[in-house]
Amino acid sequence: MNKLCGWLQVAVSLVVLIAVPVVSAQTWPDKPIRIINPYAAGGPSDIVARLLADGLSTELGQRVLVESKPGGGTVIGANFVAKAPPDG
Repeated sequence: MNKLCGWLQVAVSLVVLIAVPVVSAQTWPDKPIRIINPYAAGGPSDIVARLLADGLSTELGQRVLVESKPGGGTVIGANFVAKAPPDG
């Protein structure tokens, strides 16, 4: 039984190692990233979001956008994110 478990672990490990290059070959992200700020533009959270977006844009090589959706005690921004299409 122990020999079978050992061989099974080796087989699973080999399958995982073979599959990793296939998964890592995908490009991500393939379109601009949006950060939704549920507070008014120009405030502290907007400044932090824009600094974060600038760093992410440089690191990922993809454009990162900051969109302010203020109002309703952050409910408008939260609803916008909740109803956004799931794109990964």
